[in-house]
Amino acid sequence: LEVKVVTTERAKHFYNAQEIPATLYGDEEEWQLWKGRSDPVLHIELRRWADLMVVAPLDANTLAKVANGICDNLLTCVIRAWDLSKPLLFCPAMNTAMWEHPITARQVEQLKAFGYTEIPCVVKKLVCGDEGQ
Repeated sequence: LEVKVVTTERAKHFYNAQEIPATLYGDEEEWQLWKGRSDPVLHIELRRWADLMVVAPLDANTLAKVANGICDNLLTCVIRAWDLSKPLLFCPAMNTAMWEHPITARQVEQLKAFGYTEIPCVVKKLVCGDEGQ
């Protein structure tokens, strides 16, 4: 098993990169690799390489981007280019108030319509101290 991690800039707030025992890619690597025509494009290379993609956690912002086709960072570009014959699992994670907003259900259903598989939320104590999904 080989794992590669694609991170967003905001996600870097939640972990120490030195503690991740896998190759880590972000927006900076996307633009370092590609300099001109026929150079490898990282989001396409990652799409080709992977047999499975797991988006965990999938925050409300990235959920909205993916549901609406926005691809403004490495993660959303990999998802947008994803080979739909391969599994993509997503694990929504956000505050309960955000989870319960009506647009969230529509966005989750949109991802399922693309053929992606939801790993459902769990009830637990949230970062803000609330208990909920």
